[in-house]
Amino acid sequence: MNHKILIVDDEEANLRLLERLFRLKYNVVTATSGGDALELLRTHDFALIISDQRMPGMTGIEFLKRAAELRQHTVRIILTGYTDVTALVEVINSGVVYRYVAKPWINEDLQQTVVRAIERYETIKHQYALTIQNERLLENVDRMKRLCVRLIGETLDLKDSFLHQHSRRVSGYATAVGYRLNLDGAELEQLSLAAFLHDVGKIGIPDDLSDNHSPHTDEEHRKNKISAERGVQMLASIPEMSDVAAAIRYHTEHFDGTGCPENLAAEQ
Repeated sequence: MNHKILIVDDEEANLRLLERLFRLKYNVVTATSGGDALELLRTHDFALIISDQRMPGMTGIEFLKRAAELRQHTVRIILTGYTDVTALVEVINSGVVYRYVAKPWINEDLQQTVVRAIERYETIKHQYALTIQNERLLENVDRMKRLCVRLIGETLDLKDSFLHQHSRRVSGYATAVGYRLNLDGAELEQLSLAAFLHDVGKIGIPDDLSDNHSPHTDEEHRKNKISAERGVQMLASIPEMSDVAAAIRYHTEHFDGTGCPENLAAEQ
């Protein structure tokens, strides 16, 4: 790949020297001031910037700080005399400058530094592409999760409107408690979903056993508890809902240990 690099120096002789040094391997663009270089950066993407430090109007450090805002992924190298090294500490530590090269430079050393800088650019670009891909995957996961919840909600409503309204109320109460417990946004979302879907297993049992507003026999009560495990099994088959399924599993436990499926008690 023929990477594009931008070389900035107010001395024409230095520009020509650096251009000859890199033009066979890279696509070299030059500028004689920080202002001209910033104009180029607004319309062109560069893998690497090599800038002199001492330039009239705008120093190399000032230019590279602004360049970092315009092109975050571009790698930046500064050419400087030994007397300017102290001024570079801040920008090197902050990541504005990848490396500084002392003047007068040794061509072979500078070439090797540029090779490593281009490798760093490729790494940054790859990491950025992975970040974008992961964000898109997470968006798709969230979209699928919302679709699943909507379809389950509609199914609950069709089966029993009381059950659907009950699930919404439980979700609201659980979320309110979560706020008081200072749960973060992701935890609140998981809690809200788990509370809304806690009775999802009742979709698969007869209407006379899922009637929440009439007395139950012990056998009917047992079957309703079993529906919680059925709900977990339903959701566990959807990878995006595994965390919600884990929360639903224990919603029929009781503090005194008389619940199910594992008879957990007290702080368990």
